[in-house]
Amino acid sequence: MMDDFLWRALLGGIGIAIVAGPLGCFIVWQRMAYFGDTLAHSALLGVALGFLFSLNLYASIIGTCIVIAILLVGLQQQRYLATDTSLGILAHSSLALGLVTLSFLDNIRVDLMSYLFGDLLALTQADLYWIYLGGSSILVGLLIIWRPLLATTVHEDLACVEGIKTTRIRLIFMIIVAIFVAIAMKIIGILLITSLLIIPTAAARSFAHTPEQMAWLASGLGCIAVIGGLALAWYGDTPTSPSIIVVAVVLFACSLFFTALFNSIRHVGK
Repeated sequence: MMDDFLWRALLGGIGIAIVAGPLGCFIVWQRMAYFGDTLAHSALLGVALGFLFSLNLYASIIGTCIVIAILLVGLQQQRYLATDTSLGILAHSSLALGLVTLSFLDNIRVDLMSYLFGDLLALTQADLYWIYLGGSSILVGLLIIWRPLLATTVHEDLACVEGIKTTRIRLIFMIIVAIFVAIAMKIIGILLITSLLIIPTAAARSFAHTPEQMAWLASGLGCIAVIGGLALAWYGDTPTSPSIIVVAVVLFACSLFFTALFNSIRHVGK
């Protein structure tokens, strides 16, 4: 029989993996992996501000990530800096500012490693409420903007001609990703959040024929990675969050192998 903390870890990890699937698809399609890293790094600043002003950490992280997302949209509208340069500046400056702010909090003990690499086994019942309430909100929001966001992803100029407010849709999507980062940080950690978004999605890409199939497959593979990572951590005494990513990488490698094998068999058949 599994202990309560393992059940909470399993439920929390699966909840995050389900949400990460469709979000990761758009991150991959739009080549926004660096954007995910930027929001993840800014989450530490949210943690520092939450401790500094005695705020709810989830609310502080969400607020900080949303502000960074809005700044990114604003920077994308100007031509002075390239997008990757703007992302790099915001990512590293927010991470550095968060670390410096935490260093001044002498009266508060902060487990920095749990924020950087996650602490899935330390989830509480309240954390599960945040995960499933926030995750449900993300999925509903993503479902509402799915078609215009997909159209913007395929061809932004054509989407504009069709009357889609592409800047608004992009901003809403960035805010949704910001909320995901806030609720996923404790599970997978600041340094590994983007990995959970893109690796299962990349593995699903080889087998999906439609965007919707790819989203479902990415969620399913993410859940398998969570279960496999927890098993590896339990029996192998390895770090939980990195173990999840390792299993996801193995799944990605398997997808490449089976894709290459299938293509070879099909080529020989011709």
